[in-house]
Amino acid sequence: MPPSVPSPSRRVARILRTSLFAQVACALVLGIVVGKLWPDVATELQPLGDGFTRLIKTIISPLVFCVVVVGIAKAGDLKAFGRIGLKALIWFEVASTLALVIGLVAANVVQPGSGMHVDPSTLNTSAVDAKTGGGSLPSTTEFIVNAIPTSFIGAFAENSLLQVLILACLVGAALLHLGHTKVPQVLPAIEQAQEIIFAVVGFIMRLAPIAVFGAMAVLIGQYGLGVIETYAKLIILCYVAAVLFIVLLSVALKMVTGLSLWKFVRYIREEILLALGTASTESVMPRVMQKLRKAGARDDAVGLVLPTGYSFNLDGASLYLSIGTLFIAQAVGVDLSLGQQITVVLVLMLTSKGMAGIPGSAFLALSATASSLGAIPAGAVALLLGVDRIMDSMRVVTNLLGNCVAVFAVSRWEGALDTDKAKKVLDGEIVPTAYDDEGDPTTAAEGGPTATAEEQLSAVPAQSSKEPAPEAG
Repeated sequence: MPPSVPSPSRRVARILRTSLFAQVACALVLGIVVGKLWPDVATELQPLGDGFTRLIKTIISPLVFCVVVVGIAKAGDLKAFGRIGLKALIWFEVASTLALVIGLVAANVVQPGSGMHVDPSTLNTSAVDAKTGGGSLPSTTEFIVNAIPTSFIGAFAENSLLQVLILACLVGAALLHLGHTKVPQVLPAIEQAQEIIFAVVGFIMRLAPIAVFGAMAVLIGQYGLGVIETYAKLIILCYVAAVLFIVLLSVALKMVTGLSLWKFVRYIREEILLALGTASTESVMPRVMQKLRKAGARDDAVGLVLPTGYSFNLDGASLYLSIGTLFIAQAVGVDLSLGQQITVVLVLMLTSKGMAGIPGSAFLALSATASSLGAIPAGAVALLLGVDRIMDSMRVVTNLLGNCVAVFAVSRWEGALDTDKAKKVLDGEIVPTAYDDEGDPTTAAEGGPTATAEEQLSAVPAQSSKEPAPEAG
């Protein structure tokens, strides 16, 4: 007797019940509708997105610590870890500089701010002060000093990723120095803590659709859709420049590793959609780390390159800053010379490295750049207040993909990437199981329905991690 075919309504209900991608997509659309129809109600939903982000931030530091310590201890080579860090910094500098140059060239060709004839004295600069909280970007010396922890607990309490990375490197190096015979229980305990944290990630991710709904409703409720019409030329330019940069990233990834960026995008589509909805790459860092590990990148490479990239490899922010600087100059009628534009690149190469985690960091970087040139009124950055939030989608996706490509490229460069496994995972030939201590994949059964990677990574396993994940059914 042939099996009964589920009705369309039951299939849709099953997809909504099991697919995080579908849940987040629906929440995104619903948030836009609520923000458009009931803007006053929508602005009260801010705690939904903020609460989710807070939950994710509580586990980022311990997760990074565990992954890095385990990665160093299992790799057994501290020099290799140092090489990974050096190669990552080289990749970050090349990538972010390329993003800055692409942004400047695009802004010179399209001229998004020309013809606006804005009088800077008419702009309300107090809104910029409110956005930045009166803060400032750290100098290079301050940035380096602030990366050094003052206490072990304090690094975790302040959620400072660079400080946590330094502590993790020290602990990992100590484990290598002492050897497993002197501290036989420490490494297994950290590995078990890592698995607990990944389980917590699975629980928190169930709230992702609620967070996306709240964040998107607030965005549309506060700014509306009219701002898109006002700044259409600038918005389109930024997004087209981001697409061009991502295409170049895909070419670089293909040349260095032989992997397809478009298949990787499909592999992390849930995380990309969540980052878009919450306007935060931090909200997806734990899941992306897990997926990169399952896709063949070694633990030490993932644990070092990805978190470091959150401070040193903000490609999307670099694109936005370079285009934004020229947009402001063109809007107020300032014609920047080639020498001044080169100065813009040099200044942004420094200021963009200290932006992570600082409120209103984009405006602080733009103000610092304007001040260094002396030709653009610093208060003119208020021109971007209305459009800044719209640019978050471009920035977070570009930043996320840029850091993921860096993980694969640096891993391949150091010999820390299982390319065959990565290709099979991205092709869907094998589906990584959730919470697999060994990182071994389970081959998808042929001829029958198989749980998606998203379902398996977000579900708490009902059996031993050594057994294949159950088929969805």
